[in-house]
Amino acid sequence: MMFHYRRLSFVVAALAAAITVASSPATTAVATPTTYPLHTSGRWILRPDGQRVKLASVNWSGAESPEFVVGGLDRATIGHIAGWIRANGFNSVRIPWSNEMYEHNPVVADRYVRANPELKGKRALDVLDRVVDALGRAGLMVVLDNHVSRADWCCNGKDGNGLWYTAAYPESHWIADWRGIVTRYRNRPQVVAAELRNEIRDAGGVSPTWGDGNPRTDWAAAAERGGNAVLAANRNLLVVVGGLNYQTDLTGAYHRPIRLKVGGRLVYAAHAYKWEYDVNHGYGPFSKQLGARWGYLVAQGKPYTAPVWVSEFGTCITWTAGCDKADSNFSNGIQRYLREGDIDWAYWQLNGTQSAGTGRQHGALDYYGLLNTAWTGAANAASVARIKALEKMTQRP
Repeated sequence: MMFHYRRLSFVVAALAAAITVASSPATTAVATPTTYPLHTSGRWILRPDGQRVKLASVNWSGAESPEFVVGGLDRATIGHIAGWIRANGFNSVRIPWSNEMYEHNPVVADRYVRANPELKGKRALDVLDRVVDALGRAGLMVVLDNHVSRADWCCNGKDGNGLWYTAAYPESHWIADWRGIVTRYRNRPQVVAAELRNEIRDAGGVSPTWGDGNPRTDWAAAAERGGNAVLAANRNLLVVVGGLNYQTDLTGAYHRPIRLKVGGRLVYAAHAYKWEYDVNHGYGPFSKQLGARWGYLVAQGKPYTAPVWVSEFGTCITWTAGCDKADSNFSNGIQRYLREGDIDWAYWQLNGTQSAGTGRQHGALDYYGLLNTAWTGAANAASVARIKALEKMTQRP
């Protein structure tokens, strides 16, 4: 899919808005909410008292996979993993899940939870309950992310999961599943947000659109239907809407913003990886792409202004085959952009080892993972320290 960019003046304004430092005093730590629920105003996510909350998150994957459980529970206890996340300054965790996991709710194989014997024989949603509860006890917020319909590793144009629905899991299921999982966690205030769908993209030759009214392809309209269903089940949640083309393109929101029935709940989500941007010709071209595709949304006082959460960005933590100079260029560039704009983010990913799925092998090294393969500590302390530095809050409303 080709990107459609605005005139140069729009790009320049977007870039300036993305990196403008607010006039209010800076603070040196991520604000963790002591009260819920969260809401939005302008480009900010706020507590009920109006203080900013910056999402400094990590992805903990696996529940969306054919294993139906977050990774690492065969190697470390839930409490240990949650404690490591909190001890390293993160304040929130994005948990991908699949419609297959929710609807079928299978018993999780014992081998995937052997370090947590109390979970043996439990079904997928029961294990997810324990994970969400452990994260809450550690003082961490949770964002539930509908990652795929059919359980698998994500993503490519041929996996059948590119749209928000499939033949086996039509839109009616997608909405019903969101209602169900939101209702399940309605009394757990640490569950603060619902990311409606991961990486909308071409699916078998059907290209998603934004705002054209076609019920088969119009993601903006579908996101409003899904978001309103979420809010009908729990009006206190933030509703997170990603862009098109693997979540890299939010240009459609410039002319056609998402409008929900409950105000102060919308957050846009973007993704960033080295293969999606020009990372080898300096920071200028790279930052212009970011600003044009989604950074412009944090320009304050515009009709389209809303918070942007980069719910996935990642690069090599453990250098191995497939890692190259572009990884360094990308890592330096995206971290500079997030730091200068003080933008909310979620690193992909926590997992030191892979979960099963297409092209994946259970227990193999995940070289994007923050944790080592034993899940006992950092795989690369220097890389983790650089990511932790992004937790600092430098702007406020």
